[in-house]
Amino acid sequence: MTKSRIAAVDVGNDSIKAIFGEIENELNIPNIVARETENRPVIGIEELDNKNPLDGIHIKVHSPALKENNVIYRIGNLATKSDNASELDPGSSKSEEDQTLIMLFATLALDAVKEDNTKVFPRTKNVIDANYTLGTGLPLREVKEGKDAGYRSKLMGSVHQVEFLVTPKYQGIKVNIKFDEVKVYPEGFAAYINLVMDNNLKIINKDLIDKRILIQDIGGLSTDVAVIKNRNVDDDKAQGFNLGVSESLEAIREEIRTKHGVELDSRRDVVEIITRKNDRNHIMVKGSRTSVHDITDRILLELAKKQYRLLRNVWQKNSQTEICYFVGGGATVLKEYIKALNNKLDGYNIEFFEDEKESIWMMANAYYKLIIDFVKKSEKQNAVPEPVKS
Repeated sequence: MTKSRIAAVDVGNDSIKAIFGEIENELNIPNIVARETENRPVIGIEELDNKNPLDGIHIKVHSPALKENNVIYRIGNLATKSDNASELDPGSSKSEEDQTLIMLFATLALDAVKEDNTKVFPRTKNVIDANYTLGTGLPLREVKEGKDAGYRSKLMGSVHQVEFLVTPKYQGIKVNIKFDEVKVYPEGFAAYINLVMDNNLKIINKDLIDKRILIQDIGGLSTDVAVIKNRNVDDDKAQGFNLGVSESLEAIREEIRTKHGVELDSRRDVVEIITRKNDRNHIMVKGSRTSVHDITDRILLELAKKQYRLLRNVWQKNSQTEICYFVGGGATVLKEYIKALNNKLDGYNIEFFEDEKESIWMMANAYYKLIIDFVKKSEKQNAVPEPVKS
């Protein structure tokens, strides 16, 4: 019997964050795809296997869950170099996009093909059969619309195949992915779990456990505001909004192109410019270090005002709230702007994570905690009781 491997995967708009097994493996891949031909041109192909596979993900994906099947893609870093690279569009539903599934399957295949996993999954010639128990999530809005059930059913009961084409180290290998179980969690609830519990779901933050909390998770395409009371998400009061950072990042990218003639490969490049420690809000123009502070400040402040309005509206409807936590990649980008607005305006009790990795990896960590708990409970239920000795 094939062993099932635990996977916790957050398909974020900016990137995929995934944790596997006994937390021994993490993967982070930009959420960018580009359609491609079978034989992509490679300079120095004989040196291909000396390169990092994550910089050259070139795959064909076969799955009955996809609207467009058997298509060849560049993924992640390699896709950023394509003229036809695509990122998820504002207003799209994560659960209904082929790109979400393509990135999920690619991430799992990259784990399955690792040398460390030769003892975990059976391999016949160049074909690996990989079984996973998956914990993942969807925006609150989509879960409230019931889209989680449809998303789960796309994954369960089918074989999804990823074939590595011109990819360093993995050329010609096919990975057949099956799911023994898929749990789809609402993102707001997952953030709460991560705030108050450790990997064994033991409470680590007793101060928070019985407080009334808001969690404002700012993503690329959407913002979820979870309302927590009595240790649960209040489904009626929790809200999802079609407001993320993607449109603003795209606007910054476009204005930099128009004003400075500099073409940035993706929104991820914009994020790097506005969050890096050194030379923040600067780019190189014809070899000269040039500030783009005027562009980034104006556009991001406008978005921060909209996010602050969401906070104000939800807080007014939940007046006994004690604290709001801002989480997610978007919160990292907007942190200083929202703090400045709050100091000038209402002075709510708000909190950000100073550790950017903790904020960005919060969902993946939460899915990991939840899927581990599910597996432990299932094993306990299925355990055969020892015979009573006479």
